Amino acid sequence: MPNHANPLNAPTAKVDPLSSTHHGRTTQDPYAWLKDPKWQQVMREPDTLDPEIRAHLDAENAHTDAALASTGGLQATLFDEMRGRIKEDDASVPAPHGPWHYYQRFETGAQYPRYCRRLRSAGADGAEQVLLDAGAESDGKPFFRVGAVEHSPNHELLAVAIDKNGSEYYDITLRQIDSGAHLPDCIPDAAGEVEWAADNGSFFYTKLDDNHRPRWIYRHALGDSVERDFRVYEEHNPGFFVSLGRTESGRYILIECSDPETSETRLIDASQPDQPPTLVAERDTGVLYSVAERNGTLVILTNADDAEDFKIVTADPEQPDRGHWTDLVPHRPGVLILGLIAFADHLVRIEMAGALPRIVVRDSSSDHEHTIAVDEEAFSLGLVPLYEFDATLRYTYSSPTTPLQVYDYDLDTRERTLRKEQEVPSGHDPADYVTRRIHATSHDGERVPITILHRADTPADGSAPCLLYGYGSYGMSMPAAFETSRLSLVDRGFVYAVAHIRGGKEGGYRWYTQGKREHKKNTFLDFIASAEALVDAGYTSPGRIAILGGSAGGMLVGATLNLAPPGLLGAAVAEVPFVDVLNTMLDADLPLTPPEWPEWGNPIEDSAAYDYIRSYSPYDNVEPRDYPPLLVTAGLTDPRVTYWEPAKWVARLRATKTGDQPLLLRTRMGAGHAGASGRFDHLKELAEVYAFVLQVLPTAI
Repeated sequence: MPNHANPLNAPTAKVDPLSSTHHGRTTQDPYAWLKDPKWQQVMREPDTLDPEIRAHLDAENAHTDAALASTGGLQATLFDEMRGRIKEDDASVPAPHGPWHYYQRFETGAQYPRYCRRLRSAGADGAEQVLLDAGAESDGKPFFRVGAVEHSPNHELLAVAIDKNGSEYYDITLRQIDSGAHLPDCIPDAAGEVEWAADNGSFFYTKLDDNHRPRWIYRHALGDSVERDFRVYEEHNPGFFVSLGRTESGRYILIECSDPETSETRLIDASQPDQPPTLVAERDTGVLYSVAERNGTLVILTNADDAEDFKIVTADPEQPDRGHWTDLVPHRPGVLILGLIAFADHLVRIEMAGALPRIVVRDSSSDHEHTIAVDEEAFSLGLVPLYEFDATLRYTYSSPTTPLQVYDYDLDTRERTLRKEQEVPSGHDPADYVTRRIHATSHDGERVPITILHRADTPADGSAPCLLYGYGSYGMSMPAAFETSRLSLVDRGFVYAVAHIRGGKEGGYRWYTQGKREHKKNTFLDFIASAEALVDAGYTSPGRIAILGGSAGGMLVGATLNLAPPGLLGAAVAEVPFVDVLNTMLDADLPLTPPEWPEWGNPIEDSAAYDYIRSYSPYDNVEPRDYPPLLVTAGLTDPRVTYWEPAKWVARLRATKTGDQPLLLRTRMGAGHAGASGRFDHLKELAEVYAFVLQVLPTAI
């Protein structure tokens, strides 16, 4: 084991216990003081953080710097490798819209893209018009993230949403495309989404409340002051988030309200923006639906009528309620419909079966269906919405060994055209690597899929170290996709594995319900079973496994550290981890708490939920044991997992754990949930994570 910084030199957080009692149970939170009482202001103005808290976070960062100082050269090498696999002067496949092709383009050395267009009639060699140069506008700003970049229907105006500190409060501004002139209109504290009305003189946006919840939909008329904006919709239930969307046909703007289990949608005719929105179907607890439109008919994806894995129905926009829904694609247990795109003459859906995705095309005139064929053992597929409502489908394909490919698919002729293939400038030969799909048997007999990537010459004799990634929450499925950065570990002899554990939807919707709320521990036990299966299959050995997860996946890491058999894990990385689950779910003022009670349970009202969350919450289950080397990250302006969760967890671990294994906290003082905003700065953060893993699990390569 390489030398580490003396753990005795690590910062020691003061203890200032705060007691709370719920349902007759009392808990002590020794590090509650790390939550700044004015956290809402800190989200907008990071410099207002309490000086004592800042001093502690700075001390933790300095300790991490010292502990990783010996990896400086390795970090530089990793960064150079990962950057070398990125085509720096890259561009997206142009999306046609009216007389223009719209696309994004990076220049060599640029952290941020340019948003551009050129006339369709001029072809690929036509003059380029830059709509937004994000690199130039980010100059001098420590954080810069672009949300919406939406041109008006007449292609004359551009609405841009920008977050300048990582807190996901966006400012929406307007500019004239041809002249580049900025209009005086400016909307603060918005979500990063904009939808134009067909009149070219107004648009809709989502406004955030003081607790950072998207609560209102407003309509803004060009030239008016923000104070005059018309409130189109207000969500009164703090457990529901509101967002904007648009049907692919462009006919309707969508107001979508939802929590993890229930949703409802309202329609605004884009050509009549001042008319009140039309409710499609009233919210009904446990019923989810999303709306598309074609040729005057609504096409709705829903789990209504006990369609656990969803079905597709149609409805008349004049009578859109559930009483008038007609089944189009019936429910098929075990085949989960994930999403759809409604074209003028076709319906395209992406669905999950056997823990792998597939794209199905349905001809509206004949109802005949066909599936777009793929032939690898594990892979990822994605649908790409386009501006125009014609017979061309755009989709993406990749696998852990195959770089991303973008295809245009003619829905009438079934002709497939490769429009773009991800380039790896430093070189990549898929034949040098192997992708496998194996299964673990969990504690209750469920078979958990695991996607594995390794070099073809990596021995399967248990000697290889392994990085095991997992998430397992909110029904989010982890794709078996190509990621160039992973090759820096794999080329050094690592096995890279992704566990498709319950809490996602890889095994259908029940895979999600069996990994949430009162079944949440299945997620952690699936992950442990996955680690053990990798050992049993000879891919690695006990003590040679590093686990990695972020956000709710960071909670997975924390819970797994408490539950895993001694000696199984050799290292762990928890990125912006949701580890203070009980205290967060007891704090109804935090941005995500009421909307997430359906996911985790409501410990305020339900004593059983309180006890269950307390039984696995990583912060509440720290114990005196030898935890493996652990790197934890946080973002000061993170509205999703607030900075004090990882800070408190590390403080408690350091005061409680035994042994001298390194325990490091990296708080990014100028970023939020997703870390650095620039593409190269993000690679530097990843290089630090990989260097830590390689430091504590060294390889012979």
